[in-house]
Amino acid sequence: MKRAGISRVDEKVQLHTRNKHRGLYDFPALIKSVPELEKYVALNSFGDQSIDFKEPAAVKALNKALLHYFYDVQLWDIPEGYLCPPIPGRADYIHHLADLLMDEQGKNPTGKAVKILDIGTGANCIYPLIGHKEYRWSFVGSETDHIAIRSAKNIIEANALNGISIRKQSSAFDIFQGVIHHGETFTATMCNPPFHSSLQESMAGTERKWKNLGKQGDGSDLNFGGKNSELWCEGGELRFVSKMIQESVAFAGNVTWFTSLISKKERLPVYYKELEKVKATYIRTIPMSQGQKHSRILAWTFC
Repeated sequence: MKRAGISRVDEKVQLHTRNKHRGLYDFPALIKSVPELEKYVALNSFGDQSIDFKEPAAVKALNKALLHYFYDVQLWDIPEGYLCPPIPGRADYIHHLADLLMDEQGKNPTGKAVKILDIGTGANCIYPLIGHKEYRWSFVGSETDHIAIRSAKNIIEANALNGISIRKQSSAFDIFQGVIHHGETFTATMCNPPFHSSLQESMAGTERKWKNLGKQGDGSDLNFGGKNSELWCEGGELRFVSKMIQESVAFAGNVTWFTSLISKKERLPVYYKELEKVKATYIRTIPMSQGQKHSRILAWTFC
């Protein structure tokens, strides 16, 4: 499939070099791919075609077009109010994970033998869609929300993606337990944990984002959507990732690399200390950046 043209190649140089979204979006090509996007596109203050990223419907239409054009996802939709994540940042995680899994010959491993567990895959199923298309990896996505599970399965079935499956996590307190089967092995796990500890904290974070972008917002303007379990949990990211580290010990023989996004670098020393306690043999922190947003991947192994 032909890749969209780029008019300014240095627009998003922070993204991974293999990320297909480093340049300006080619809106004419994207609109041709998904015509419904056209009604949301207009010239911005720089004279470039763009959308209002504060408008949830516009963001959703853009995602549909990006997934269709770049990743050959013909049919994609999510229930109203569920997380509609920014594609470039999600693709970056996949590419950095591929670098982490690079073999001794310096080549990124590809093919269905590379098996990835996506914790909390969500209604959007984004990581499996991109990882399966870019590297032909096989994926298992876990999810607690039955509506999100149905949505993810609908996307998989509509696009005949045999390399992706979804499993229900029946426990709200477990992460790997109940999802990884006895004797089953994974090349890596990945996770975009709920960053906030409450709905109020989530709304405050959204309000700060709009202020940084020079726009007005009251915190309730969640342009990327997101149900409670997708945005926050008791104890927030700190408790969630700490639980993940503790649980990973029991599955040290099932998984080569455990990984998770980390929103705040100030929390890293806490995670490092916990990983030392559980005797992880190797720990890596991989920085990522998209525009004004900076995050990182925390990776650890017992191998």
